[in-house]
Amino acid sequence: MKIKMNTKLTFIAILSVFTLISCKKNNTFSNFKYADKPEAINCDGLNSKLYNEALYAFENDILNYYKQSNQNTTLVLAYSQFIRTSIYASPKFDQIVSKHTYEVFKALKNENDLWDANNTKSHLNYNGKTMQCIANNIKNPALKTTLNALLSTNTMNPKLFGTPLTSKYSLVMNDKYLALYTALDLFYSKMFDFDFSNVNFDKPKEEKVDFNKIPQ
Repeated sequence: MKIKMNTKLTFIAILSVFTLISCKKNNTFSNFKYADKPEAINCDGLNSKLYNEALYAFENDILNYYKQSNQNTTLVLAYSQFIRTSIYASPKFDQIVSKHTYEVFKALKNENDLWDANNTKSHLNYNGKTMQCIANNIKNPALKTTLNALLSTNTMNPKLFGTPLTSKYSLVMNDKYLALYTALDLFYSKMFDFDFSNVNFDKPKEEKVDFNKIPQ
């Protein structure tokens, strides 16, 4: 209980600092590595360019991570593995997150409407414009109905929505609003609780043994 309370207080302190900073200046992130990629999401009043960058950076990280143990891993399989890990365990962010993605995460912290320090289930602001954008644009009727019901009754949390998502993970390939939800709530939101102070982003990632690879 004490650990959870300390974690929450730390998050509130961090969020407060970035909120004060963002009130003084606009988000100045300019290192758009995926600017040439097709626009995945677009909602009025949101920093869609940054959200697109965040989505592609997330996808690149999880694909590279799971390919370390199986070179045949595709993006959809990476999504499947990551979603289950994030919902039922803790992602190994020190092994997954790249230097660029960490920079994107720091930029996302400046998005005033994106986070909620009082949300005990997730750091994501479920009542914000970003979640409203996602909820309005998800393609699958069942998931859309479930998400909107959870949001309207204030019962939304990653595990409740994650349960149906684990069986419909393949939909993220053709529904980037659903993919963005996955990136924000199951990836970036959880990064607030991870200590990156000892992570050396310039150190090459250890290559895992690929048991499906036939020796030459």
